[in-house]
Amino acid sequence: MTDIVRKDSNQRLSRIVIHGDTVYVAGVTSSAAGGIVGQTRDALAKIDGYLAQAGTDKSRLLSVQIWLKDIDRDFAGMNAVWAEWALPQAMPTRATCEARLAAPELLVEIIVTAARRPGAVSGLVSES
Repeated sequence: MTDIVRKDSNQRLSRIVIHGDTVYVAGVTSSAAGGIVGQTRDALAKIDGYLAQAGTDKSRLLSVQIWLKDIDRDFAGMNAVWAEWALPQAMPTRATCEARLAAPELLVEIIVTAARRPGAVSGLVSES
């Protein structure tokens, strides 16, 4: 067993880090144009893919941080999409804050931490 597994790494970050049975997914933004509903759906779909790469899924979420460009304008729209995506029987801890995001067109960024499924294989120590 390796101590730390890093996936999809570059000079600034690793998209996924696995330590033991804990999976950390770096902040995920949307590449979709449009409003908060479309951007939230796109970011959550990407998160589904990253969790699958790490041997887990949204039923094993532990903690979520959601960063909105404009919390007054976008909180309800983001929450509507969240309610469609999140599993009621497996809600993680969650915080939602307003922040200046990395590019003006970005409306939401989501960071998740999850537990891996029992028996999931971690793979290489470092994978780009």
